[in-house]
Amino acid sequence: MRGAALAWTSWMISLVSSSFYTTDTLPDIQNEDFIRNCSLFHNKFRSEVNPPATNMLYMTWDPVLAQIAKGWAKKCQFAHNPQLSQKLHPNFTALGENIWSGSMSLFSVSRAIAAWYNEVRFYEFRTRKCNHVCGHYTQVVWADSYKVGCAVQFCPQVSGISYSNVAHFVCNYGPAGNYPTWPYEKGRSCSACQKNDKCLYNLCVNQQRDQVTGMYINLLFSFLPM
Repeated sequence: MRGAALAWTSWMISLVSSSFYTTDTLPDIQNEDFIRNCSLFHNKFRSEVNPPATNMLYMTWDPVLAQIAKGWAKKCQFAHNPQLSQKLHPNFTALGENIWSGSMSLFSVSRAIAAWYNEVRFYEFRTRKCNHVCGHYTQVVWADSYKVGCAVQFCPQVSGISYSNVAHFVCNYGPAGNYPTWPYEKGRSCSACQKNDKCLYNLCVNQQRDQVTGMYINLLFSFLPM
């Protein structure tokens, strides 16, 4: 079943991001730059897995998942949404979730997703063993998860951590990852893509599967190599 995946940053980490958010400037789930960055950085890291993946699906934004993430982020709890295994989404029976909490001055979409991905250093792909926390990483690179929706919320206090004035960032994924198996199949990139898929930057792309509804349609193929 889906494993727990929670992370926070230390107040003592030096500031290297050029973004300075305030309580009034944290992006909403309809902010196109926010949407683009959430999709782009997930796909960047999914495309760079080592060993390479035969079946890594391209990941696109889902506004329903974003609404679910926003609703839970507003609870300001350093814990997973207990309803993720229920039918919260019309297309997925269960959802995955990653959470990042940290200083407002430290938050950026790229920083949070990179922190999750960097757990790869604790993960041994051959044996699937983890010597620390790896659940964020495995969810980010879970091959079958192809939809993501994220939200960030200002929280004066987050239940479960001692920090105050926190940027609380939540991403939900469909379908859920973190089952007791490998996050993806290793081998030549895109060699096990589904019928009618094409290969884009080592990811399996399908225009029908990757459709984004409503105002998000123009972000469908916003992923660019970095």
